[in-house]
Amino acid sequence: MNRLDHTLGALRRAGRSGLAAYFAAGDPDPEASLALLRGLPAAGADVIELGMPFSDPVADGPILQQANARALAGGQTLKRTLALVRALRETESRTPVVLMGYLNPILRHGVAAFARDAGEAGVDGLILVDLPLEHAGEIDRQLREHGMHLIRMSAPTSEDARLADTLRDAGGFVYHIMLAGTTGAELPDEDRIARALAKVRVHTGLPVAAGFGVRTPEQARAVGRHADLVAVGSRLAEVLAERGVPGALEEVRLLAGALRQ
Repeated sequence: MNRLDHTLGALRRAGRSGLAAYFAAGDPDPEASLALLRGLPAAGADVIELGMPFSDPVADGPILQQANARALAGGQTLKRTLALVRALRETESRTPVVLMGYLNPILRHGVAAFARDAGEAGVDGLILVDLPLEHAGEIDRQLREHGMHLIRMSAPTSEDARLADTLRDAGGFVYHIMLAGTTGAELPDEDRIARALAKVRVHTGLPVAAGFGVRTPEQARAVGRHADLVAVGSRLAEVLAERGVPGALEEVRLLAGALRQ
């Protein structure tokens, strides 16, 4: 079974929301990035979202743009990101890894080659924030052949007809963007989040992750009352830049602890 399916099923049976912790691969440098990834499962991350650094991360706010820039300045590439996953899998075989990023690096690598290489490295899913549904078919097919999920996305502006099309035949989980803006912006109130996630669930029985905006354990707990996964990125990248790997892992512990209460 795909690690992602196994973990999400276990969370559902346990009746709790999980933490998806996002970091850009190679930030702040390759050695620290690997040490960070290896520490995430023990810190409480249920899913690791690993950003594929890109020069033009248009969906990301300033904090994650800076994380991308640091990683690229250190020589991070898509091939090195896959190598990072392979190195993680030498010591960690259970925690799902979902790559998150933009389409251009995948196309440059080659869709078929990427699916093969990512599957062999130990990747479980892929989120491409700039991939339109109309162009997702071949990537979805290639990933499925290698045991991975192409994660579909929804937003507060998604209309019912579009949601129905987007979530038809989806796999893994649905990633719901909680705000109409870039990562790290202010989170909507809990009632609005609850209504938006309920709207998504009309069209799918898959677990739903909620991201873009969670910064505190209290916010994580509030979102976790409605979502199956709570995705945190900008806050973790900010702490990593300020306090290094130990500080970032401690922040993960705080967020994970809030979701386990």
